[in-house]
Amino acid sequence: MTRRASWLGRLWALPAGRFGSIVVVAIAVIALVSLVWTPFEPQRVDVPNRWAPPGWPNVLGTDASGRDILSLLMTGAQTTIVVAVGAGLVASAVGVALACLGALTARWTREIVAVLVDILVAFPVLLIAMMISAVWGGSLWVVIIAVGIGFGVNIARVTRPELRRTLHSDFVLAARASGLTPGQTAARHLLPNVAPVFIVQLSWGMAVAVLAEAGLSYLGFGAPPTQPSWGLLLSELQTYLTAHPLSVVWPGLAITATVLGLNLLGDGLREATDPTLSRRRSAARTHTPGVVA
Repeated sequence: MTRRASWLGRLWALPAGRFGSIVVVAIAVIALVSLVWTPFEPQRVDVPNRWAPPGWPNVLGTDASGRDILSLLMTGAQTTIVVAVGAGLVASAVGVALACLGALTARWTREIVAVLVDILVAFPVLLIAMMISAVWGGSLWVVIIAVGIGFGVNIARVTRPELRRTLHSDFVLAARASGLTPGQTAARHLLPNVAPVFIVQLSWGMAVAVLAEAGLSYLGFGAPPTQPSWGLLLSELQTYLTAHPLSVVWPGLAITATVLGLNLLGDGLREATDPTLSRRRSAARTHTPGVVA
């Protein structure tokens, strides 16, 4: 408990970690609240109230059908959370599995995995998602699986060399000599030591998952029209950009803030959980350069 509190304290002390935590928690709370309450029914059409300016009771205004934009954004946060968490879980499973196969197995297996990872990395994640969506139809599950697999490969590419380096460390050799099995060695020593690198890659993957969902929904390959989505809302509102430019700002701002928050949270978590980074930063602050005569 003390160890967990210590790195949480370090995370909150970092400006990036504090900002990222606030943004991510705020999005999660908004998504949870929208499950039970929104200012208006999100899909309720109110033609006489179309394009109402921001004010009361429509805090962010309404769209071309008279739907409340704030309610649409709140329910769209549910889709964002589902995509980010789902893609993160898929990427974690794929990345850890490929990294372990490419670092802890026999040489011929490691070489096959390394070649496979290099081939898969060459394919852009968004292009893979668009190709799968074009074949199987637009769906959140397609986005989650495509982005999860794509960034799982990226996680494996970055994590595998770190695992190999840690595998030859003195403390790992000592753990083996003490009788620990390969699974125990990986769980107790290898994976915790590559966690900072893994966390940064995972946060980046979750951020790109949010962008991918918004982009694919914008292009018509993501969430179906009946599902609230920030990208879908942005696509609908951009048609009226010249007449009502302020309405487009809100979904764009929500996407930008979420992606920025995830990236900064990942950077903060890396520094909070990696003691070597904290020591280097402290040494840099306390170092006093000598006076040149």
